[in-house]
Amino acid sequence: MTEMQECRVHHPIFARLYAKTSSAAEEGDQAEHRQTTLAGLSGRVIEVGVGNGLNFPHYPRSVEEVVAVEPETYLRDRAAEAAAEAPVPVRVLDGLAERLPVESGSCDAGVASLVLCSVASQEQALSELFRVIRAGGELRFYEHVVSRSPGTARLQRAADIVWTRVSGGCHLSRDTMTAIEQAGFLVESCDRFPFTPMPVPPRIPHVLGVARRP
Repeated sequence: MTEMQECRVHHPIFARLYAKTSSAAEEGDQAEHRQTTLAGLSGRVIEVGVGNGLNFPHYPRSVEEVVAVEPETYLRDRAAEAAAEAPVPVRVLDGLAERLPVESGSCDAGVASLVLCSVASQEQALSELFRVIRAGGELRFYEHVVSRSPGTARLQRAADIVWTRVSGGCHLSRDTMTAIEQAGFLVESCDRFPFTPMPVPPRIPHVLGVARRP
């Protein structure tokens, strides 16, 4: 791993806190959201920024292989442990969303689940997903996004000044839907809803849906 890569993904304190607290969100509706995101997938799937592998139990058995990319060392180790219990074959790799370690057009689908908020470059990450997903393949997304309310969006942008520094680079104010469309994907469905991922407020706008690579 290069010095630049280490700078982007070295979040040891956040990684450990996330691994310990993420189960609280799973006990709410988040596990159901993950199930919905992955329902009906088949073939070879690439998932970027898999964290500690919370999606793995929800992959349908019609999936032949999951290529799971995670750059943070501690979370990648936890993902490897989760992969051993997954209902489908999961191969956990070290890598960045902005430089995916797979061939162009080699995946039937891609999954971005609560990760496009924290990648160094949404544009590059989505360009890479566009590259590796075959023509006609799907991008499944489940992300928190900027509010449509101007006042709330301003609060999110203000909070990001501090939030990004303590949350592993996560941004509250990214317009992820626009970024997906600008990358060339055609959005086929998108459910937008408020959700509190942790046991305490606030409720944050989320999107969950399917986009197609032309």
